[in-house]
Amino acid sequence: MQSRDADARADADPDERPPRRRRIVLFAIVAAVVLALDVVSKVLVVAKLPPTHTPVRILGGLIYLDQTRNSGAAFSLGTGFTAILTVVAVAVVIVIIRTAGRLRSAGWAVALGLVLGGAVGNLVDRLARHPGVGRGYVVDWISVFGPNGAHWPIFNLADSGIVCGAVLAALLAVLGIEFDGRRQAGKDA
Repeated sequence: MQSRDADARADADPDERPPRRRRIVLFAIVAAVVLALDVVSKVLVVAKLPPTHTPVRILGGLIYLDQTRNSGAAFSLGTGFTAILTVVAVAVVIVIIRTAGRLRSAGWAVALGLVLGGAVGNLVDRLARHPGVGRGYVVDWISVFGPNGAHWPIFNLADSGIVCGAVLAALLAVLGIEFDGRRQAGKDA
């Protein structure tokens, strides 16, 4: 009951910080949407686009649909360290979920939701795909500017969520916006 009273007071007083509950809901929705889009896209890619298939050219060659498996991290860094990357991903997920309890900033809720959804999306592959639990390869399928990752490494929607979330987090940090929505002293937009 006390929590509802605090939220009601925050809703009634425009000078109060936005209620934490709404930011946590926003965070959870963003993470769930990124995760769902990533999982559904990978299921479709694996079912409809064999790895040996010629890449599918769309948008005039801006994007190629090109399935590959990645045992490493972004840009295929750390291949051969799949088990370590799995442990790191689990740690990242735990830290983000623990941090979410302090959220009162919509920007941070979106940023952390994007990163969490992407991290969990790739973690699902690491836990459920060949060659085994904790060692599975991530399904990547988006190649930009050319087929086969010729101009940019092949990636997936989880990777996009992580990168977009990290860019937003960096922007919020530069602007001095904290998790609770307050600005750091001396940081004016």
